[in-house]
Amino acid sequence: MFSRIHNRKGFTLIELMIVVVIIGILAALAIPRFMQATTKSKQSEAKQLLKRIYTMQRAYRQEYNTYGDNGVIIPAFTGGRFQQIGVEVQSTARYQYAMVAAIDAFTCTATGNLDDDPTIDTWTIDHTGLLNNDPNDVTG
Repeated sequence: MFSRIHNRKGFTLIELMIVVVIIGILAALAIPRFMQATTKSKQSEAKQLLKRIYTMQRAYRQEYNTYGDNGVIIPAFTGGRFQQIGVEVQSTARYQYAMVAAIDAFTCTATGNLDDDPTIDTWTIDHTGLLNNDPNDVTG
């Protein structure tokens, strides 16, 4: 009778519980890093668009001796266009973009909440090309 019990193939409850605990520990370590990586990838939208705005503002200033699109605000999820400098914001944008411009300076700001926490991710670029991220929604 005991020979039939020892010949069974399979896992014991303890072995299965150990595997579940190991998977839980790995998930607890991996999920926050994955969330941080996806948030950082979402930030590339703002960086790329603000750099394009800087380039187009420089070209506009060369042509007209002033910066363009003063006071234009483009809300997130609606899309729009900085008309004077010819920069399009897609309707799938995660950020809201706002421009303040004068004859000799401009600042463009991108703000968005990337992960539904209280911290708002804010990127700015100015006429010197300085790209700044403060506060950063990844680091909170």
